[in-house]
Amino acid sequence: MSTVENRGAGQSPAGRHVEDERAERTLVAARAHRSRESRLRTRDLVLSIAAPIVLVLLWEVCARLLIIDPRFFPPPTTILMALGEMALDGELWRHTGPTLLRLLVGGGLGALTGIVVGLLMGSSRALNAACGPLFSALYPLPKIAIFPILLMIFGPTELPKIIAVFITTFFVMQIATVSGVWAIDRQLLEAGTAYGATGFARFRFVVLPGAMPFVFSGLRTATGTAVVVVTAVEFTGASTTGLGYLIWNSWQLFIPEKLYVGLLVIGIIGAVLTTLLSRSEKLLLPWRRDA
Repeated sequence: MSTVENRGAGQSPAGRHVEDERAERTLVAARAHRSRESRLRTRDLVLSIAAPIVLVLLWEVCARLLIIDPRFFPPPTTILMALGEMALDGELWRHTGPTLLRLLVGGGLGALTGIVVGLLMGSSRALNAACGPLFSALYPLPKIAIFPILLMIFGPTELPKIIAVFITTFFVMQIATVSGVWAIDRQLLEAGTAYGATGFARFRFVVLPGAMPFVFSGLRTATGTAVVVVTAVEFTGASTTGLGYLIWNSWQLFIPEKLYVGLLVIGIIGAVLTTLLSRSEKLLLPWRRDA
């Protein structure tokens, strides 16, 4: 007879009854917790959908009743009509395509390079000592301020815009990745070494997983910053395409509907990229799904 059976056999009926009640209370508490979490998730989803709808309806009503000036704040229905017209005649895609290209190419290459450099600097004390002060001095420089220098060197082509986005994402990712490597618990590194994880194995199984939460956090920050920078460089006379150019040109010609269309599409792009990053983090880092 097993130890558990012996223990159960030697237990009084009152003791077994107490244990049964304790187990039942645990199950009831677990069901209540799951039910509460389900209700909270439903509430959060409803609020996330309802709040923007309420604000848009309030904007529509105030614009129609002239509580706000429709010349500067056209009703959302008017903006949506302009969006549809621009999508049908192709104007929207002529500006959205170049902006996405600059974001994905410049931002993607900048993020990848920043992650690699950050991992190397975080793992090498000598490399960090050599490059850390230089990067710390260059990071605070406004990236849009060096755009004229890029224009002088490369001319009014696509390359200066892509480089501006590249530089922006590179520094954000380099700093986030170095911070992630440094934040790894020393005990984890020592445990990895004790179990024979050295060299590339140590990097693969200890350093990289430990730094990845900081990497994804940096990616979300870099995405928002890259959207701001690409819009700013498209404001300049060096560009005749892009959502930034659409916004600036609509302001100059005083066509507020198109201006708001540009803002709306930029917001959608930023939201979609951020959502994709969040989904990717949960897929690649399963241990952070409940974090």
